[in-house]
Amino acid sequence: MQLDCRGAHRPRGAAVLTRIAVTEAESAVLAALWRRGPLSAASLMDEVKSRQPWGDATIKTLLHRLMQKGAVRSEKEDGRQRYHAVLARDVWLDDEVGALVDRLFDGDFEALLAHARRDRAAKG
Repeated sequence: MQLDCRGAHRPRGAAVLTRIAVTEAESAVLAALWRRGPLSAASLMDEVKSRQPWGDATIKTLLHRLMQKGAVRSEKEDGRQRYHAVLARDVWLDDEVGALVDRLFDGDFEALLAHARRDRAAKG
């Protein structure tokens, strides 16, 4: 496990949780698990397809990648394989926001907040 110590939106020098790099497409599969909890393969396919125009092979590939990364695990429950999100949504969101702050605001979270306040005020 690697530590991500950017500190962009955390106190400087604070250790943070392990970062698992998740692509935008992979996040759609994770989102289905975050919304509905542990799912069978068929239910996971249905849930993802309700929001994405992807075929079974694409979803299976994304699921396999997430399992290789340790973001999803499978367990046999009541004789059926069920998939569970290991990566918590809050941890993923924290990392995504941190990456955004690093990329667009040079690691300055306060600059992001100031931008959001100005943008909201300008839109009335």
